Amino acid sequence: MAYTAILTNIGILILSILAGLFTFYLISDLPKAEKKKQAEEITSQLINFILFIWLGKIILHLPIFIQDPLAVLAYPSNSHALYLGLLFTSLAIAYKKHKQKIKVSSFILSFVPVFLVASFVYEFIEVVWRDNFYHWKYLTLLLILLGAYLFLHSRLSKWKLIWVTLTGWIAGQLLLSYLMPYTTAFGYTMAPWFLILFYIASSSLIFFRKKVFI
Repeated sequence: MAYTAILTNIGILILSILAGLFTFYLISDLPKAEKKKQAEEITSQLINFILFIWLGKIILHLPIFIQDPLAVLAYPSNSHALYLGLLFTSLAIAYKKHKQKIKVSSFILSFVPVFLVASFVYEFIEVVWRDNFYHWKYLTLLLILLGAYLFLHSRLSKWKLIWVTLTGWIAGQLLLSYLMPYTTAFGYTMAPWFLILFYIASSSLIFFRKKVFI
């Protein structure tokens, strides 16, 4: 039963990401070859992120993993595994950038619309198909952010749009964490301190991108 639930969650996640990538292809003004390249890079990093979350889960439950590996892999990932996965992914991207194998600025600009659409589809499935109405507030936030992103897409510079979207997402998540016991993204809970720290780090990358990404 637990394995069926895990496979179902993975299937929903894959479907959501595919929807995000498809939307990116539709709305992006990049050349076809560049869109394909960015889509492949996003897919690669998302796979790495999922693997790093599993690695974080193993590290956090190492004694149990040594005794029964499948028990740990079947155990739901918590926020701490998410934090470790994000840390490891950031380090991997930084290393890849150091080796000049990734253009971080292009990756970020392409990733944001994929994230928004994938998140919306994931939460929509949670609410409509799985009857998880606890997620409807986050679904509403994502709908507002998607509408704002599409409306401002041709009215703001790309980096201003990214920052406005980031600010709206963080502010919305913090509000939801105040209104509800916890807030999530793709089923993972996130503490307010993590959201604030993520916002500071992300905003710093945006404002100092010319120094960081060169």
